[in-house]
Amino acid sequence: MASDPSAFDRISILEADITTLDVDAIVNAANDALALGGGVCGAIHRAAGPQLAKACAAIGGCATGDARITPGFALKARYVIHAVGPIWQGGKAGEPRLLAGAYTSSLVLAEGEGCRTVAFPAISTGIYGYPAQDAARVAVEAIAGYLATGSGLERVVLCCFGEASCAVHAAALAAARAGRR
Repeated sequence: MASDPSAFDRISILEADITTLDVDAIVNAANDALALGGGVCGAIHRAAGPQLAKACAAIGGCATGDARITPGFALKARYVIHAVGPIWQGGKAGEPRLLAGAYTSSLVLAEGEGCRTVAFPAISTGIYGYPAQDAARVAVEAIAGYLATGSGLERVVLCCFGEASCAVHAAALAAARAGRR
């Protein structure tokens, strides 16, 4: 949990199409093969163009809980960070640690490329079945914890698909600010 309250001030929640955001990097909820998928992954690939799939194929995959970075190609964002979250297995297979790792690894890559702004989807909450409230709590804690370490990132957007996702993320952010878990 972040002990620096200003870390929370750099996190915002937005209901939007992540592919349209004017940020330095967007995060793709990727599979471990970094192959074209459905949901946000498919939308990002369609918006970025066919070069994205070629760049991902050249990387050759990514472990769960980690991330890789490619150019953004036709997107407004300069980079796409491909974060592999865990498939929900009931919470007893290290899912929170792996999900936090996907967020933290993404932030490390973004900062390493000089990014100041990053947007995340709700990693693992789609077809991977991670419960939305639990995933939002892990996301907020991982992001705030990273920002509190002296990160130069100026803004991290939790880009939500739909009002329900926004509400869940807003509640997680409010709880974290208040010091509740």
